[in-house]
Amino acid sequence: MEKIKVFVIADHPFSPSGVGIQTRNMVENLLETGRYSFRCFGGALKHENYNPQKYDKYGDDLVVYPVKGYGSQEAVRSILRTERPDILWFMTDPRFFPWLWEIEDEVRSLIPMVYYHVWDNYPYPNFNSKWYNSTDVIACISKLTHDIVKNVAPDVESFYLPHAVNSEIFKPLEEEEVLKLRSEHLKIDDDKFIVFWNNRNARRKQPGTLIYWFNDFLEKVGKDKATLVMHTDPNDPNGPNLASIIENLGLTNGEVKFSTQKVGFEHLAAMYNMTDVTVNISDAEGFGLATLESLSCGTPIIVNMTGGLQEQVTNGEEWFGVGIEPNSKAVIGSQEIPYIYEDRIGKDDFVNALLKIYELSRSQRRELGLKGRDHVVKNYNFKTYHEEWDRILQDVHERYGSWDTRKHYKNWEFTEV
Repeated sequence: MEKIKVFVIADHPFSPSGVGIQTRNMVENLLETGRYSFRCFGGALKHENYNPQKYDKYGDDLVVYPVKGYGSQEAVRSILRTERPDILWFMTDPRFFPWLWEIEDEVRSLIPMVYYHVWDNYPYPNFNSKWYNSTDVIACISKLTHDIVKNVAPDVESFYLPHAVNSEIFKPLEEEEVLKLRSEHLKIDDDKFIVFWNNRNARRKQPGTLIYWFNDFLEKVGKDKATLVMHTDPNDPNGPNLASIIENLGLTNGEVKFSTQKVGFEHLAAMYNMTDVTVNISDAEGFGLATLESLSCGTPIIVNMTGGLQEQVTNGEEWFGVGIEPNSKAVIGSQEIPYIYEDRIGKDDFVNALLKIYELSRSQRRELGLKGRDHVVKNYNFKTYHEEWDRILQDVHERYGSWDTRKHYKNWEFTEV
């Protein structure tokens, strides 16, 4: 049987970003079926050279082409000519892809376009309708995103397919092992309350706000009672100077610790296990993979009820941490994105959320986190994620065809003038 050749445009599939991780999850699993081969643009990375990359494990079934940004129109045309793929699969925020949709008549006349869509918030982005309608199939990472697509482009085929996490790696550890890890790696007393933040140091993630509000929390419980561990680059040019903030607040005695080294999934899972709660107070968050990984490890979360975060912290009946409703929904925008809500939570709500988790016993926090793990295993598991991508791509290939068998696409329409 001839393999379905999928052309992927996204973050490099072996990059540590959320987009890269989810792309890799999809690619590697479908390769294992023996029914697919992939040609990937290695986007969103700086490359030492731009030679095609192959991997011993997959041979000719996986080739990564390093590109600047996410690629270019000419690079896409080159792949179409030389590789003759059957499907184009692309993923991330639509603001990165107008250049691609501008040549959709060239691409879609040959192969279908499948978009794994990320969008953070309401109001309905009607300005995206032209992009959605230039796509064959849209898979949506959150319930919010799916609702947006159904309302903005109701004629486009769309599915709800959330991110997933490997629960065999991100899993709870025994308490004895956790205490040992806390002592050896964090150098923190067993009874100290540990708050974990795993994000890029970027404006919308609100890292500076987090440190200031954590300081207010310490004023209530005592500076020796808790530590904030931030897995990030404190000097990232896209965010504030976190070291300067800490110095200004006098949090120089271990109240805030930085984890700056890139680590593997197993090490990251251990970090979630070592902590008492993972927080994410971003003002805009398409999904938020770190909090999902935390829940999978049995560690509860505190999140802003925005984007995909709100469907992680509750299943509609039970809560797996604390979800904080925004007390400000400002409409912001740019020339490129005319309007979108920016959800901001309040300081008192956040400090009270920390206090709520802090005042639980260790066993109560574990019970809360394990309920969250059950929620993740049921609704965000690898098995469903992989089976759904296999089903969608097989179905697209059969119904839409490619090249000589291309169906259900015309590059013209009747309009009344």
